[in-house]
Amino acid sequence: MIDAFEKIPIVIHPNNKQASKTVARTIAALIQLRAKEGKQCVLGLATGSTPKTLYAELVRLHREEGLSFKNVTTFNLDEYYPMKPDAAQSYHRFMNTCLFAHVDIDPKNIHIPDGTIAKQDINQYAKSYEQAIDDAGGIDIQILGIGLNGHIGFNEPGTSRNSITRIAALENSTRLANAYEFENIAQVPRLSLTMGISSILKAKRIEILAFGPNKADIVAKTIEGQVSDNLPATFLQEHANVFFHLDEASSQGLTRFKSPWLTGEIEWTEKLIRKAVCTMAMEFKKPLLMLTRDDYFSHGLADLLEKHGLVSEVNLRVFNGLRDTITGWPGGKSTEDVPRHPERRYPEKKRILIFSPHPDDDIISMGGTFMRLVQQGHEVHVAYQTSGNIAVSDEFVMRQIDFAVEFDGFFEIDKSHAGKIWNNAAEFIKSKTPNQKDTQEIRSIKGMIRRTEARATCRYVGINDEQFHFMNLPFYETGLIEKNPPTDADVQLHIDLIKKIKPHQIFAAGDFADPHGTHKVCFDVMMLALKKLKFDNDPSIADCNLWLYRGAWAEWDIWDIDMSIPMSPDQVLQKRNGIFIHQSQKDGVVFQGSDSREFWQRAEDRNASTAQLFDCLGLPQYSALEAFMRFSY
Repeated sequence: MIDAFEKIPIVIHPNNKQASKTVARTIAALIQLRAKEGKQCVLGLATGSTPKTLYAELVRLHREEGLSFKNVTTFNLDEYYPMKPDAAQSYHRFMNTCLFAHVDIDPKNIHIPDGTIAKQDINQYAKSYEQAIDDAGGIDIQILGIGLNGHIGFNEPGTSRNSITRIAALENSTRLANAYEFENIAQVPRLSLTMGISSILKAKRIEILAFGPNKADIVAKTIEGQVSDNLPATFLQEHANVFFHLDEASSQGLTRFKSPWLTGEIEWTEKLIRKAVCTMAMEFKKPLLMLTRDDYFSHGLADLLEKHGLVSEVNLRVFNGLRDTITGWPGGKSTEDVPRHPERRYPEKKRILIFSPHPDDDIISMGGTFMRLVQQGHEVHVAYQTSGNIAVSDEFVMRQIDFAVEFDGFFEIDKSHAGKIWNNAAEFIKSKTPNQKDTQEIRSIKGMIRRTEARATCRYVGINDEQFHFMNLPFYETGLIEKNPPTDADVQLHIDLIKKIKPHQIFAAGDFADPHGTHKVCFDVMMLALKKLKFDNDPSIADCNLWLYRGAWAEWDIWDIDMSIPMSPDQVLQKRNGIFIHQSQKDGVVFQGSDSREFWQRAEDRNASTAQLFDCLGLPQYSALEAFMRFSY
């Protein structure tokens, strides 16, 4: 019955790299076919974070397998307006950096909308861009991403099916989503030059890519919803040769995953039972133990009752399962054996390693649990995976240097060195252009600021200096938003630390929605380290459980929660005070994404919402809950 819901063919890949390899092979095959025919291959290209892995694979095919781009002509979808080609955020620069500078394409065959065209010339320029596509024989393969509001290209909600290349206004939601490329939202252009919907639909074949959990909702609406100009991507349903490439995370909003019992025969696992019953309870706004037979039948869950017993039995099974996730002993209850407790009792005092991608994710995401683990006598270590230096504002740097100069002067210390740093920093920052790379000196200062805040937080929680570790993973240290790919050096740093500590529990960030993808990279290199240690039968992880937390960007679905740690109002306040220690991240966060709330507000709202959800389902009422998912490696 899946076909009854999905109106666009989809391919679900294990991850974005595999998806990119598949699409790259499709493109390569067509390039080579056209070369044999003596013809040009015309590609429509997209920008943004989604196609980066695709372009990296095309570059690899060129370098390692001899794929030539000499017979390739390209047309890009869009460009900010106004935007100079050499600006850090321009799509000219993006395409050169990610693809064109690394392959043998003829520059005269590259077409990218020009963000410097005078306004009075835009209409004529747009017509000539359309004509150039027609003169090239039309686009053979169009690559697309999708915005969180359903835009393709920069065709925002409300765009006509018949729209062509033109200047278009950007919605505020799109500007917020793209703000990570700029110092602040005010610098994000309000206009763009973009190919229209009809221009895109003229392509002979369309390959659209969407990756990550934050795309799951819009992907489902695009593939399963009604065609509407309120969601421009739905116009793709009208194309005869379109393929949607997803990773596992972006596919989870589809009915086949969200409510698989509606699409045919399924195997009822414990987690799926919890998902079905909790979804039903939330939809009907009922406590779990108040659900009725009629509720099950109207929600398409008759099969669940047929296979797993009476309504009262299933209700109680789900209720008890959720109740058993709640514990005040995240390291295991040392004083007694508790049946079905999330964490084992022994060893009673555990060595615990918390991986924090940035120097504040630990306190933001699991501050209450962090404090409990320390208070209950466990040996808690924190590993800060990256320096987080790009998230410190220039103003905050100047404030700290000013203090250092005053400090030296007050105590009559030779302030020549501090004064020199001050002068160098002040001179650089004064002349700094938007998104210009910081000097090594300033980057070091910014990293030092984050380290001092992290140290202060750890001391506030109550752990000793030898129990926090600054990993400074090399992939992060570019001084720019764009990071290097992780290497074996990043993995080895994790291996060395894990072997040193020999943890019984590891807590790590499972929130991959941060705008720069740092959490995901940190998670991936940690997992590579754990798998390497496991493959080697290393004794350092012989008795180690892995728990994932989520942070400022999202929370686990209730059916994914395996352990939930309650917090009283006083504990919530303690956690807030711990977050406040990170002063460089307060009162105007750099790169905070589309959410205007500060990180402490996001954390409190998220923890309170989880507690409220438990309460609504009929479970004990708490002020806040921090949630964790057990993960296998």
